Amino acid sequence: MGRRTAATGAGRTDTGVHALGQAVSFAAEDRWSASELRRAINALLPDGIWVQHVHRMRPGFDARRSATARRYRYLLGTDDAAASPFRKPYEWVLSGAGALDVSALHSAATALLGEHDFRGLAAAGANTAHYRCRVALAEWAPRAAGMGMAFTVEADRFLHHMVRFIVGTMVDIALGRRPPADFPRLLAATDNQAASPPAPPEGLYLEAVQYPPDLYAEESTA
Repeated sequence: MGRRTAATGAGRTDTGVHALGQAVSFAAEDRWSASELRRAINALLPDGIWVQHVHRMRPGFDARRSATARRYRYLLGTDDAAASPFRKPYEWVLSGAGALDVSALHSAATALLGEHDFRGLAAAGANTAHYRCRVALAEWAPRAAGMGMAFTVEADRFLHHMVRFIVGTMVDIALGRRPPADFPRLLAATDNQAASPPAPPEGLYLEAVQYPPDLYAEESTA
């Protein structure tokens, strides 16, 4: 833009967490088309960041405040190859930890659906007015070629470390380290003292941020 330009991200991710669908808003001059702006930004960004799409948005759009939902994915690696340098930085390596009880994972995911107070499954001391989140999607699915499991969760908002606490507790249950009945109790807990340690950040991906369709001024250019 030829001047200092403020940029607003849709949310923060912990160190080590990946983002496939992070969104950022900023004010651009009218002389830029979406395709030109995408090429210019990608020419200047460091190797760890790449702009996939540029959208022209309606006035007042804010990448964080305008979001209606966010979707995360967490990857578990249970085969021996999960420990390879090509996969270890991008998933939770559980090869050698024992067999996962997949039915226990599915039961815990079902219990997540709906609105809950997540102070029992989030970082303590969060700077938030309330801890309630509405979960619209929570499901485990096998990964291709027996590589492990993938957890997908979508909600209207997420608290600090919330997905990692959820996955860490689910995996402990699936490995028989704690009883399945613990999970509903944690959804009703007033603090996180009984939660399992949070899952490692390497397996977590911010997959998508959703916005109302009427906030888009035109089709994106990629």
